Amino acid sequence: MIIRPERPITDWLPLTLKEVEKRGWDEVDVVLVSGDAYVDHPAFGTAVIGRIIESEGFRTAIIAQPNWKDDLRDFKKYGRPKYFFGVTAGCMDSMVNHYTANKRLRSNDSYTPGGEAGYRPDYATTVYTKILKELYPDVPVLIGGIEASLRRVTHYDYWKDQLMPSILADSGADLLVYGMGEQPLREILKLVKKGVPLNTIKNVNQVAYMQDSSEALPDDRGWNTVELASHEVCLKDKLKYASNFKIVEVESNKWQANRIIQKIGSDTLVINPPFKIMDEKEIDQSFDLPYTRLPHPKYKKRGPIPAYEMIKFSINMHRGCFGGCSFCTISAHQGKFIASRSEESIMKEVNEIVQHPEFKGYISDLGGPSANMYRMKGKDESICARCQAPSCIHPVICSNLDTSHKPLTKIYQKVDAHPEVKKAFVGSGIRYDLLVDDFNKNNQDGNHDEYMEQLVTRHVSGRLKVAPEHTSDDTLRVMRKPSFKYFKKFKQKYDKIQDKHELKQPLIPYFISSHPGCEEADMANLAAETKDLGFQLEQVQDFTPTPMTVAEVIYYSGVHPYTLQPIKTAKTREEKLAQNRFFFWYKPEFKNWIRSRLHKLNRADLADRLLASPKKKIQGNEPVGAVKNKKKRFR
Repeated sequence: MIIRPERPITDWLPLTLKEVEKRGWDEVDVVLVSGDAYVDHPAFGTAVIGRIIESEGFRTAIIAQPNWKDDLRDFKKYGRPKYFFGVTAGCMDSMVNHYTANKRLRSNDSYTPGGEAGYRPDYATTVYTKILKELYPDVPVLIGGIEASLRRVTHYDYWKDQLMPSILADSGADLLVYGMGEQPLREILKLVKKGVPLNTIKNVNQVAYMQDSSEALPDDRGWNTVELASHEVCLKDKLKYASNFKIVEVESNKWQANRIIQKIGSDTLVINPPFKIMDEKEIDQSFDLPYTRLPHPKYKKRGPIPAYEMIKFSINMHRGCFGGCSFCTISAHQGKFIASRSEESIMKEVNEIVQHPEFKGYISDLGGPSANMYRMKGKDESICARCQAPSCIHPVICSNLDTSHKPLTKIYQKVDAHPEVKKAFVGSGIRYDLLVDDFNKNNQDGNHDEYMEQLVTRHVSGRLKVAPEHTSDDTLRVMRKPSFKYFKKFKQKYDKIQDKHELKQPLIPYFISSHPGCEEADMANLAAETKDLGFQLEQVQDFTPTPMTVAEVIYYSGVHPYTLQPIKTAKTREEKLAQNRFFFWYKPEFKNWIRSRLHKLNRADLADRLLASPKKKIQGNEPVGAVKNKKKRFR
């Protein structure tokens, strides 16, 4: 075993006043406040933002998981920063982090040492910002991260069961960066360095701010402006709220987007257009910053940080997702266009991982939001520049989309050949529909088959994750997912490769209950179809309406935001529980309930299918405990 010397504390960004003093600083330029523990790794937003600020020549320090209930000493420990505070709830929306789909308080927090719960408040971005504004009223506050990003306009909050205004109005922050923050942050830092106060910055892409409605909008960038129905109108009219969402989603997916405004009381919310997706050089620059790739040493005695343990030997190769699934926040936050790292940057990270003191030769994931979208983009990007579709693969795969898996296969093979790597697995879920020729017609040279052979024989760690999500075509259309028949075709292709190589690596299919458009009989049919395929489902979840998703809008308004046509949704706790129970047809305690319920629905045929002895050997799924970690899918 190689024993490596302990790294000096100055390799991390400062987390304590002593560390600031050790660097010889008499003040801090920017203080970052986060709801997560500080892990200096490119998968953790606070580390990325901190390292960018550092790379621009600023002195930055972190306040991680401050106590918001005592005398607020944590917020005061560095004193007043020279330029501004940056605030984030962390890698997850704090309410998704805290509560289950049934609004039960979770007993753990994956972003806290020891997995302990209770180290961040509900609505953390707002709570932290209000505290800072009270302590330092003249210091600007910049908010960002997924909680701020997805709550930037009027949004439905499932936990309060009410519409809430922009988080800028609730928190009192001066500026909000939405989406992946590297590009707007660097622009902001350049302006701040020139002496421009942060609370006067209004002309940077991908930021939002509030101003008095009597003030004229800045016109120096030539942006066209689209106005949403006001917050007050949305409170009275659910259809207006639903219509707002369509505008926000369409503008978020454009290369040349319009500026969006919305009245909130006597103020106007202004959302500037997003940046075009990061190019290879820009995304490499973000991943190549001098991370230690380790949690801060301060946490050593408090136990491991579960989220870090999950990803410490993984590599994120790209960002964005063009799936546009109705329930998912990935494209809303990261964008639908794919930003891919260079092969050189990825291999550089492989070389860093193998130096990790705990590395035993196994990389846990070569992936991304969807593992197999690396380097995929439009063949003719001028067509993409005009496109407004929220998904590139629903209802059909765009003929302009290059879905070649060759670059990904090449990366897998190169990592496989690394002398220090025994195995490199794909732990992220894959978009199986991209690999089904009947659905994806863009496989002229057979590169999908080459990819599948490489994947199945070399990179499956016992099981492969895929996400059909449902079996009902009506529900799947609402989800923006393909027909379940394509999952069956993928399974046939997957099983054929397994049989050829004498492998036994079960598929792990993900499914959701209570999604808009799903009725109880649909769930019973889902259970019966998956049972017939030999699955015993445990890696499942109940639908949670998260801000800025199509499904959340349907849940609240009762209509689809693109058609304004009604869609039925299970909303009561009893309705949601009933749908979820069908997943567990194999549990003795549910059998009588299932028979009774289906007879009431006049679906005795489904009761017979579900409760009869399985015709096929049932393959196990992940243990029930894994369900607790499903929340990570909505980062």
